[in-house]
Amino acid sequence: MQPLLLFAPGAGAPSTHPWMQHWSALLGGLGPVRPLDYTYMLERRRRPDRLPELIATHREALRQARESHAGPVILIGKSMGSRIGCHVALEEKVSALVCFGYPLCGGGDPSKLRDKVLRELRTPILFVQGTRDALCPLDLLATVRSEMIAHNELYVVEGGDHSLMVTKTQLKMAGETQEAVDQRILPAIEKFIREQTANAV
Repeated sequence: MQPLLLFAPGAGAPSTHPWMQHWSALLGGLGPVRPLDYTYMLERRRRPDRLPELIATHREALRQARESHAGPVILIGKSMGSRIGCHVALEEKVSALVCFGYPLCGGGDPSKLRDKVLRELRTPILFVQGTRDALCPLDLLATVRSEMIAHNELYVVEGGDHSLMVTKTQLKMAGETQEAVDQRILPAIEKFIREQTANAV
């Protein structure tokens, strides 16, 4: 059975955001995608809910997803959604986590690391990170990854920012498109998910 992909958004990008729509379509080739929105997004508030409320909403979306899907579930998230997914995985059993642009540094400040939840994880996790992402310097992530208990992998998007977007100048120099960059990411996600769900019934 194909895994269900529960897809959580970043703070400023609800499920209707073009980035989320684009990646929902791409991920749809790997399994059914179920997007979720946090309460503050549904209520059109700009300020995100507090962490306990975000986790509760995420857990409820997972519960509802399992009502119609008996197979493995993968928590996929963009930025804030990836971090909340990690918190949910501490409390709920899921097959794996895929994090697009994990916000390791709170507000981009390296002294405010959001690494505690990563160190407590037991769930396999794939980080998909751009080399220009100020919220997750790869050297800091490497240190955290080396000290994590959970199986963890990293896919690096050369020149990618927090949304994995490569500059037009770099794309032109490489003679490629953003779509081509995104398409290269998919096989890495597919391989990771396949390995983590290989023994799932």
